This record gives sequence, structure tokens and C-alpha cells, in this order.
Amino acid sequence: MGAVVTTPVELDDPRQDLEQRTAPPWVTLVWNDPVNLMSYVSYVFRSYFGYSKDKADRLMLDVHQLGKAAVSHGSREEMERDVEALHGYGLWATMQLDQ
Repeated sequence: MGAVVTTPVELDDPRQDLEQRTAPPWVTLVWNDPVNLMSYVSYVFRSYFGYSKDKADRLMLDVHQLGKAAVSHGSREEMERDVEALHGYGLWATMQLDQ
């Protein structure tokens, strides 16, 4: 009989998986500004996020009436991408930890 040879296998670090699952989500905020028309803000939400007209209009009204709206949630990297894209459309956007 021949010898049994085992090859070491690298396992995922379960601590890293737990950190990723429990990492607090981030949120992208769009702020009211004196420049962009409400119809344009709604258009951006439909174009970039693919939101329905109703959802885009609700978020746009929050921006207009409340001064800001949370328009997307996710990982830090995703929210950085959304903020950069919204800046490209000329909107005032920031990101923060979701509370």
C-alpha cells in the first residue's frame, strides 16, 4: 500500500466573514441645493438608480422639503461610487454610516 499524501488547504478566515456580515451599512444622502430643478433631481434618481417615477419623485420631495434624502444603502465602496456618480450629475451628495 502507498502512503496517503494530504495537501494543506487554506481555509477562509471566519472572523473576516463575520466582520463583513456585521459591517454597518452606509447610506448616500442627497442634499437640497439652489441650483437643480426638482424634475432634474427626479430624472437623476430614475436614470442612475433605475427607480420608478413614483419612488424617484418621493425621494426628490424629501430632498426639497426636508433638505435631504437617503437615496441608497450598502457597503462603503458602493456608496463612494454612488456619491461620485451623483456629483457627476451635479447633485450635492455625501455618504455616512447608516444610523
